Amino acid sequence: MGGEIVQETITSSVGDETCTLEFQRSDGTLITELIDFKSEVQVLKALVLGEEERGQSQYQVMCFVTKFQKGDFITADAMVKLRQKNPSTIRTPEEDRGKENYTMTGWVQLDRATPISRHVAPFCVEAKDATYVREADLRAWAELPGSSISILESAVKLFPSANTVTAPSRCSDVSAIWAPCLCTLEMCIGWYPCGLKYCKGKPENALQSNGGGSYRCGIKTCRKCHQYSYYVREKQQCLWDE
Repeated sequence: MGGEIVQETITSSVGDETCTLEFQRSDGTLITELIDFKSEVQVLKALVLGEEERGQSQYQVMCFVTKFQKGDFITADAMVKLRQKNPSTIRTPEEDRGKENYTMTGWVQLDRATPISRHVAPFCVEAKDATYVREADLRAWAELPGSSISILESAVKLFPSANTVTAPSRCSDVSAIWAPCLCTLEMCIGWYPCGLKYCKGKPENALQSNGGGSYRCGIKTCRKCHQYSYYVREKQQCLWDE
């Protein structure tokens, strides 16, 4: 991750159809990613340590809930079957998928978040007033079987800036510490299993074969950054964006 070495923990649950990935950055920020394959939901959670000398509390937690694109991560079932050799080995990703920008448009109300994913509320319990979503993803989820845009929208409270002509300034351009502004936060997942590899020929174990003269013989790994832009009620909640 830009020369930074981190230790990641990846777990999966076949029954829940979920995977989680967790690591801590060198600045102390704890990043946790949750993939809910069934609901096609991805949540990136950041626990950012506060700057006590600037009046911040011990830490703050934010969650960013977005539509998960199938094929961006190997399935929970495939993850369970992985057996990593030499877990302490330093690994580098095979593909850099660059940076994706997200402009969030509202807060998720955790007590109504089940239509998005039943995992959002317990996962983001510490981010009660700081769990964010965007309209584009609500509309994408509404196209899934059993979903409804009206039910999904009832789980969201729009940012005040969505109802005003003039959007607030970026936090980096605001001097008043208690003024509302648009915050930017970037999180990079430096290494994750983004796909399966298939080799041609006959595997050592014939039971591994998936037909067609090829068999699963490994995983493909990627790196990807996510940059979120979102409304905060006061610049105090976004001191890193300066």
